[in-house]
Amino acid sequence: MQDGPIDVIVEAFGAPEEIDAAYRAAAARFVSILDELCDELVFLRKPTRADGELPAGAVARRMVEAVEPYASEAFITPMAAVAGAVAEEILAVMTAAAQLSRAYANDGGDIALFLAPGEKFVVGMVERPDRASLFGTTSIHSTDAIRGIATSGWRGRSFSLGIADAVTILADTAAIADAAATVVANAVDLPGHPAVNRTPAATLAPDSDLGERLVTQSVGRLTAAEIANALDAGVVVAERLCTAGLIRAAALNLQRETRIVSAEGRSCLVDVTKSNGRLVNA
Repeated sequence: MQDGPIDVIVEAFGAPEEIDAAYRAAAARFVSILDELCDELVFLRKPTRADGELPAGAVARRMVEAVEPYASEAFITPMAAVAGAVAEEILAVMTAAAQLSRAYANDGGDIALFLAPGEKFVVGMVERPDRASLFGTTSIHSTDAIRGIATSGWRGRSFSLGIADAVTILADTAAIADAAATVVANAVDLPGHPAVNRTPAATLAPDSDLGERLVTQSVGRLTAAEIANALDAGVVVAERLCTAGLIRAAALNLQRETRIVSAEGRSCLVDVTKSNGRLVNA
């Protein structure tokens, strides 16, 4: 389903009539989401404040709630969670309309999951979101708390302040994962490095919520030490988010180097091995 900048892929598993009901519900809800967001776009492009006012729409509220934990420490707007929040909304109407065993809604790589008891998804993880570059897979079971996956980085569809090729976050919801992926990807950085080309966001997109903030446009070849330093900076932030219970796990990628961070007792990403390049499932 595509409407303006929103591009969502959905898939449901179950009896044929239930799948049909889920798809009809998703399509019916999808046609109104962009208009709802546009009605509150001025608010959604403003920096979020802790304990600030809430928007009216359900998707917009998810966006604000997802970014609120970061509002007191860094610049962030609700737009950092828009794709994840849209995915959540579409999945919610699908599961409300039908009895399904599994389902997902994928909005540009930010994914909301539904798993009935005993079900699981096997998810491919990429080193770079701009091309097929799977470095491993992770299994998410119905007994896990994880229901959201998001990936951010300078090579993705959205702007990034950092230099990560890809940061993938596993969290309880897609909106939470989306916001956290933005924050961790921004932290993977080498401020002022001459190999990093940055441009004011407003120059590239005049209506960007990032305004004149410099966003990464290209990253030259880095030394092993520089890659390690940039990833270390991101790992510090990811570990803090894990400790705070905001995320369950993270995979940070920069120039074919990967770092894994997971909450205590969470092993789904710890033993990831290189895959053969095939996506087992979405």
